[in-house]
Amino acid sequence: MTPREEILVTYRIETPGDPRRFADKIASDQSTGTFVPLPGETETLKDRAGARVHGLTELPPVATPSWPTEGQVFNRAEVTIGYPVEAVGTDLAALTTVALGGVWSIRGLSGLRITDLQLPPSFAGRYPGPQFGTKGTRALTGVQGRPVIGTIVKPALGLPPDETAALVGELVAAGVDFIKDDEKLTSPPYSALEARVKAIMPFIKDHEQKTGKKVMYAFGISDTDPDEMMRKHDVVLREGGNAAVINIQSIGPGAFLFLRKRSGLALHAHRNGWDLLTRHPGLGFDFSVYQQIWRLLGVDQFQINGIGAKYWEPDESFVRSFANLQKPIFSEADRAMPVVCSGQWGGQAPETYARTGQTVDLLYLCGGGVVSHPNGPGAGVRAVQAAWEAAVAGIPLAEAAKTNPDLAASLVKFGR
Repeated sequence: MTPREEILVTYRIETPGDPRRFADKIASDQSTGTFVPLPGETETLKDRAGARVHGLTELPPVATPSWPTEGQVFNRAEVTIGYPVEAVGTDLAALTTVALGGVWSIRGLSGLRITDLQLPPSFAGRYPGPQFGTKGTRALTGVQGRPVIGTIVKPALGLPPDETAALVGELVAAGVDFIKDDEKLTSPPYSALEARVKAIMPFIKDHEQKTGKKVMYAFGISDTDPDEMMRKHDVVLREGGNAAVINIQSIGPGAFLFLRKRSGLALHAHRNGWDLLTRHPGLGFDFSVYQQIWRLLGVDQFQINGIGAKYWEPDESFVRSFANLQKPIFSEADRAMPVVCSGQWGGQAPETYARTGQTVDLLYLCGGGVVSHPNGPGAGVRAVQAAWEAAVAGIPLAEAAKTNPDLAASLVKFGR
């Protein structure tokens, strides 16, 4: 066979039938073939444009199907299929259509999950990738040698611009590094984006003038209309902002790429809606596959939940996601900053540090864990900072709290 460049996709197949037959079927159906033999499907054509099965590893069967179907035993296997770049090209829409989309419609499967994606060198440089990423986020916040400590404006909805700005002023004065709009907040009538930006940015600028530190504030600019999203982007940039929250599932890859190519802001990705694609263990995608697409498109900061998250995702899944974001796809420049979030407060700092081995390449984002501190949001910031200092030094939080009243109050309020 002629050597060729391939996109390698690994599927976890589940079926009451023979997984090997379905591996061949996926390779055929998703490239040159269909449900009947074709007169033009020659061996030469298949060698050039057909997908190939490269390996299959049998897994233990299960008794319960992922999709309701008839049968008592459901066989499973992991299979890697190579799709030729010559046939698919380097367009992510084509890749999604061929290898990551149509496979779920194949009859006879009781489950299917995509567990790995290996892109060939021809994808390097095809998309812009992060403009700022891990290194740029540290540079913009001025934070080196420790986590970027961040928080979220809460309540998520309801605060008018002046009340939001007052809260921001307190957080900025307490030494926070990063603040963001909640993903649910875009530009509602009671808090239009332009009014919010104009209310908040004077606090950011005043603090920068006094201290030299510019707190990064990520404004929610997501919009179905790419032109309107760019108008919002320009409002933030014109007023001196340097970051934006993007609901990547809501706007889609095309709109995100449109924004990234024109953006002067660090793009903070919220993946709301992603859970539908991954929550069932026998269906959907692993994060290792999903995150590659969005990093190539240009995500700078990627929310991935955290230890003891308030949502469904187990700690082991978070740790794997963190490791995924640490690995370059093609170069160090395509690394996005992991954002540890979801029900975080200082109490998870020791285990986060132990499980990730990181104090630098992460943004530690606490919403209620900061703004609902009993002594106020400023104390919440100081408590999280103290927790991370103790975690890195190997000092138990209860011990550190003896000399830090903000941390002590945090342990009483949030500790379980």
